[in-house]
Amino acid sequence: MNITPKENIRKELEDIQNFLEITLSEDVNEAVLRGNDLAVYMARSGKLLADAKSHRDDMIKSEVMSKIKELMSLPASTTNKFLDALTKDENHLVNWADRINASCSRQLEWCRTIISKGKAEMQALQMYQG
Repeated sequence: MNITPKENIRKELEDIQNFLEITLSEDVNEAVLRGNDLAVYMARSGKLLADAKSHRDDMIKSEVMSKIKELMSLPASTTNKFLDALTKDENHLVNWADRINASCSRQLEWCRTIISKGKAEMQALQMYQG
């Protein structure tokens, strides 16, 4: 499977972020449709997260190899801060993809709640009418 280029990851994350920022009503049909989209976005954001981590790992590897002597003389905590600074953009993509993936999961749970509520209301109405 191919690794998504960093700029494409950023664009896809922006698109998914925009979708996640749309307020969901309590309409059951809307919740079903949104849930279907969220399931796809959840899977895609997981892939984007893995790809972003791959880009970060590649950047760390290249930076470590070019500065190995310098890094060897630093304490581990300083080395980690140095690497975090060098991989700022890659870390941002990793963190963003992780948060989007988690948001998809929480919104999917909200959709399930709306659907369950609608189902319970429909059953109660049928009992009342029956």
